[in-house]
Amino acid sequence: MAQTGAFGDKIFRIVLLIAASSILLIVAAIFFMMVQNSLPTLERFGIGFLFGGEWKPAQEEFGALPFIYGTVVSSLIALALSVPISVGIAIFLVEQAPRYIARPIAFMVELLAAIPSVVYGLWGIFVLAPFIREYLGPFLQNYLGFVPLFQGRVTGIGMLTGGTILALMVTPIITAVVRDVLEAVPTTQREAALALGATRWETTQIVLGNAASGIAGAVVLGLGRAIGETMAVTMVIGNSPQISASLFEPANTIASLLAANFAEATDKVYLSALIEIGLVLFLVTFVVNAFAKLLIMKVAGGTNSAKHV
Repeated sequence: MAQTGAFGDKIFRIVLLIAASSILLIVAAIFFMMVQNSLPTLERFGIGFLFGGEWKPAQEEFGALPFIYGTVVSSLIALALSVPISVGIAIFLVEQAPRYIARPIAFMVELLAAIPSVVYGLWGIFVLAPFIREYLGPFLQNYLGFVPLFQGRVTGIGMLTGGTILALMVTPIITAVVRDVLEAVPTTQREAALALGATRWETTQIVLGNAASGIAGAVVLGLGRAIGETMAVTMVIGNSPQISASLFEPANTIASLLAANFAEATDKVYLSALIEIGLVLFLVTFVVNAFAKLLIMKVAGGTNSAKHV
C-alpha cells in the first residue's frame, strides 16, 4: 500500500513538472520563432533597424524608431495620469474608507479591468477625442501654447488621446496591486504609529514608505500593460509613423503597427520587419514585467520578515 502511494506521488510530481516546464517551453518557442523569422531584417539592417526613422514598405526601408517613440511616450503619459489616481484610490480603500463604501468602489475598479479593449477604443473615438478637440486642446493651447508639447493642430486623434485611453486601462491594474501591497503592511505598524500620537495622514505616510517597493512594482506592472496594449490605442492614436514633439499630432506604437499592418504584409522583408519589431516589444514587455515581479517579491519578503520579528 505504501509502495502504491509512493508511486502515485512520483507520477503526480512528474505531471506537475511537465505542466510547469510547458510554460518555459512555450516562451522559448515564441522567442525562437520570432528570432528565426526576423533573420532577413536582422542581417540586412542590424542594430540600425532600431534607430531608423523611415518606414516605407514599398522601398523596403524599415526603421523602428517612430514606433518605439510612440510606445514609450504614450506609456509615460498613461503613467503620469494614472499613477496619482491609482495610488489615491488604493490609499482611500485601505486606509480611509469604511467597508460599506470600500467594497462597491473596489468592485467598480475591478469592473473597469474587465471591460474589453475595443469598448475603450469606441469611447475614445466618440467621447474623448471630441472632448480633447473642442475643449481640452484649445484650453491647453491658450495657456500652455508656448510649450512644444501643446502646439500644432488639434484633431482629437493623436498621442494625448492614446495616452489618456491607456491611463484609463492601466488604472485598475495599478490600483489593485497597490491595494494588495498596502494591505500586506502589518497592522501593528499602523497601531504603533497611532499609539505614538501620529495623525492618520502621518500613519499613511509610514505605510507608504514601507510599501514603496511594492508600489514601484505596481507602476512597472502598469507600464508593461500600457506598452503591450493594442486595439484601443490603434483606434485613437492616428497610426502615423512620425516623431513629433506635439502631443496633439498622430503617432503610432509597436502594437498598433502590428495590428494594423500584419495582415497585408506579403513581402518577405516586410513580414520580417514586422516580426522583428514584435520581437522588440516581446523583450521589452518581458523585462518590464520581470522587474515588476521582483519589486513586488521584495516588498512581500520585507513584510514577512517584519511579521516574524
